[in-house]
Amino acid sequence: MSKFVCHTGIVVPLDISNVDTDVIIPKQFLQKITKSGFGKYLFNDWRYLDDCSFTLNYNFVLNRICYKHATILLSRENFGCGSSREHAVWALLDYGFKAILASSFADIFYSNSIKNGLLPVVLSKNIINYLFGLALKNSNLSITINLETNEVLVNNQRYIFEIDHFYKYCMLNGLDDIDLTMKHIKKIEDYESNIPSFLNVFNEF
Repeated sequence: MSKFVCHTGIVVPLDISNVDTDVIIPKQFLQKITKSGFGKYLFNDWRYLDDCSFTLNYNFVLNRICYKHATILLSRENFGCGSSREHAVWALLDYGFKAILASSFADIFYSNSIKNGLLPVVLSKNIINYLFGLALKNSNLSITINLETNEVLVNNQRYIFEIDHFYKYCMLNGLDDIDLTMKHIKKIEDYESNIPSFLNVFNEF
């Protein structure tokens, strides 16, 4: 996965609480097991007027021209609740999002995000409210997220966020579960070469 060190991008305000994974990526689009191609279906029931023609619903915030290149999603509490589908994270990444700011996340969604390189940033409700105020007044609001210093920077203000040290290490270095395993491949191979084969054990009887 890609490293996340520091990112500056336009923020899109999704002023909704309890955004669940069924809304992020509906079940009818889960047939694939590859991580690409899900961005088109992100927030499908909100972005489109129907599933057949994919006619855009211009009342939905993501469809506004000013947010066409937004890479940071701002939302409310309990983002990513519902089922544990990892496709929700894939859809957000495939659409182009690099980070999500919210006052809280569902635990499994938070973990899935870290493992795929999407940074979930938890800020207090007061700060989230303040950011929504800025974003709703300025559709070109730019925010910088510095993972090395655990800071969110906007309008000359700095807000500190917390993240587990191991999660931070993984994201700064672009390491997913497979990458972490491969770092120990020599030890794994040495161990496997030194344990007796079950066939040899069976032949002893």
